[in-house]
Amino acid sequence: MTDPTVSRQVNSPLKRNESNGEFKRLLLPEDPSQSTAELPENQVLTVEEDEGEAHLDSVPPFSWAKLWKFTGPGFLMSIAFLDPGNIEGDLQAGAVAGYSLLWLLLWATLMGLLMQLLSARIGVATGRHLAEICRSEYPSWARILLWFMAEVALIGADIQEVIGSAIALQILTRGFLPIWAGVIFTSFDCFLISYLEKCGMRKLEGLFAVLIATMALSFAWMFNETKPSGQELIIGIIVPKLGSKTIRQAVGVVGCVITPHNVFLHSALVQSRKTNPKDINRVQEALNYYNIESTAALFVSFMINLFVTAVFAKGFYGTKQADSIGLVNAGHYLQEKYGGGVFPILYIWGIGLLAAGQSSTITGTYAGQFIMEGFLDLQMEQWLSAFITRSFAIVPTMVVALMFNTSEGSLDVLNEWLNILQSMQIPFAVIPLLTMVSNEHIMGVFKIGPSLEKLAWTVAVFVMMINGYLLLDFFMAAANGFFVGCLVLGGVVSYVVFIIYLVSYRSSQSSSWSSLEMSSQRVVSTET
Repeated sequence: MTDPTVSRQVNSPLKRNESNGEFKRLLLPEDPSQSTAELPENQVLTVEEDEGEAHLDSVPPFSWAKLWKFTGPGFLMSIAFLDPGNIEGDLQAGAVAGYSLLWLLLWATLMGLLMQLLSARIGVATGRHLAEICRSEYPSWARILLWFMAEVALIGADIQEVIGSAIALQILTRGFLPIWAGVIFTSFDCFLISYLEKCGMRKLEGLFAVLIATMALSFAWMFNETKPSGQELIIGIIVPKLGSKTIRQAVGVVGCVITPHNVFLHSALVQSRKTNPKDINRVQEALNYYNIESTAALFVSFMINLFVTAVFAKGFYGTKQADSIGLVNAGHYLQEKYGGGVFPILYIWGIGLLAAGQSSTITGTYAGQFIMEGFLDLQMEQWLSAFITRSFAIVPTMVVALMFNTSEGSLDVLNEWLNILQSMQIPFAVIPLLTMVSNEHIMGVFKIGPSLEKLAWTVAVFVMMINGYLLLDFFMAAANGFFVGCLVLGGVVSYVVFIIYLVSYRSSQSSSWSSLEMSSQRVVSTET
């Protein structure tokens, strides 16, 4: 008699790269037979030119028109590489280390690109995003804990983004608008998301295109005004160099490349394009276009980060301000050094910082919706989901704004804590991602190969070790006293134990799935 578990495994649609239909799709129809015309226009952009071509013998040839239709999700994803926390890391790296860490910025961006491509891969191949898959694959207690970690990382990132926007507004209003008022103003972006989504997905993507272009133009303008050394810039990109005094800045550069909530976000954003998961060729075509688009998006983000680093390397490397410069006072330092002419550099900086902060807060809200709905299987109206997600971040951000409104030094210390908070959450996004994307049970033929899997794990371990160094250094300085030391030790032990569980769970599930696969093959052979 056939084991029902084995029968389900034999007939599992996941082996044919289909969604199992058990979980709510955020951007695709629950019924695969439902036509695109029956879907809300704001959710799905049709990229298949001819439904009669649903089953092809090979991947369709490259088309610039088709690439344009797939363009959008990668640029929304790239915003996380340009948030105010990254901008502050760039300016501090430039001021303290000069041009010497530009090579690390390049390689860090490439490592981040690898993780984002894997996130897109799992979203396209399965028809579900990472939070939904985690919900189905992990036991309840682990799923809830992973959701909590993702929310903590998101709140930490959102505080930095909202505070960054508030600082920019304070600069642009010549100090009239206090930081707490800027926080309230920035919090209304959730309603902007709801409005733009009703107008269409392309309208939302168009807004981000404008914000990215604003950042690029602002920081390129500053780059042109300050005229950094082209020769030193090229040497900094090509020649690896790391000094003992720049290790902390180097760790900051690497630590910013993988943002936990962004790993979850990208796997959901790619589903805004209708791709038939039953058709291997269509899935491969979509992956090809997303690879191109994501690479182009992160190239743009790399150039913007390079502009910021180079500007502060030229202006403040080797000066007495280098060790004290931060997001709050950076604009004033620039103004004192370079003045302004027709367009004061202080306001150019403020415009670029506002675009970075506002765009990243919107994508943060967007990511929060997917994370909450995916892990908890919540079904609610878009505006309500955005409001709840926003409230998680705005309440602590308001407290922070009121507490640190008048202290630049305190804001810098706060930013260090927030960077640590986000760094701690990286394993809880990366380990599930690599576990799922290397699993044939979930990915089918789109499971990554052994070489890519080894490369991805090497990058993940490297990033986690870098952040581990930062955590150790930070907590060794903070753990003063026996009681505090015991609390820190207990937290570290719990943290490490959960990471070990996630890694061991991957190994145990791989063995279990292999056994099921062998059993299913025996059943099929017997029935034949």
